[in-house]
Amino acid sequence: MAAVAEGSPSAAAAAAAAKEVEYQAGVQKLVDLLSKLNPAAKEFVPSSAATSPPPKKALSADAPVFDYRSIGAGNGGAKDSATDASFYIGSPQRRRGNGYINQGRRRTIDRVRRAEREDSIRRTVYVSELDHTVTEERLADIFATCGQVVDCRICGDPHSVLRFAFIEFADEEGARTALNLGGTIFGFYPVRVLPSKTAILPVNPKFLPRTEDEKEMVMRTVYCTNIDKMVTQLDVKNFFEGLCGEFPLQVSRLRLLGDNVHSTRIAFVEFVHAEGAIMALNCSGMILGTLPVRVSPSKTPVKPRVNRVGSN
Repeated sequence: MAAVAEGSPSAAAAAAAAKEVEYQAGVQKLVDLLSKLNPAAKEFVPSSAATSPPPKKALSADAPVFDYRSIGAGNGGAKDSATDASFYIGSPQRRRGNGYINQGRRRTIDRVRRAEREDSIRRTVYVSELDHTVTEERLADIFATCGQVVDCRICGDPHSVLRFAFIEFADEEGARTALNLGGTIFGFYPVRVLPSKTAILPVNPKFLPRTEDEKEMVMRTVYCTNIDKMVTQLDVKNFFEGLCGEFPLQVSRLRLLGDNVHSTRIAFVEFVHAEGAIMALNCSGMILGTLPVRVSPSKTPVKPRVNRVGSN
């Protein structure tokens, strides 16, 4: 036991000496490696860093922010820069924020319009095989027994034996009740009543008659479609005053409309007397230019043109 105790210090010293020799060998290897480098060589620079533009100098965090709205302010134009920076009109953050808000508003409006259209379709019925002698007023009175009628539109050529119509009710219950009128004889033929797949296109409220005078104007006005684009306003006037009916009709106001998108034009023709508008309905199907014109009662009066005063 004594012999083992006496040999312990020598073993520790031998281990320390071995570590020292290993350390010195590592240092010598590193010195040999560094001695092989060329001290005159240029520093390596990547190609991407060599062609990149010099870095821009950033403004100090304490630099003032210019706001054009501060010019002429009551306090001499001095405003808090930190507050005005958020309202800077050209900031990308504000543009992105406004874009997100506008996009979200458009989505909301589209959803509301889609919901209103779907609700209108559920409250509308489609009536087919309708006798040409049945008017919109009479048809609305008949279906009013099923519920409150909001709108009634008869479509098709007035000279056709059978036409079709769309009737919109105030609620879905009225539309469901109206389906029971299928097979009822209106005029000379039994009609078919089915749920509608489309809604009635609403008339722009600003064009609807508001005064008694405008309502009287509507009674003297007809709506014409499928007008040849080569036809002029004078041609339409001469068509109704000279070619339509046995008695000459007197046109008091006429508006011919068209664009570069649609292949035909439309017109609103107002007559001096209501009898003229009634007789003009018989002109539907006659050739005006190269196309058969379609004539139906108008729901809106002919608005007078507003002369714009040019600015100097």
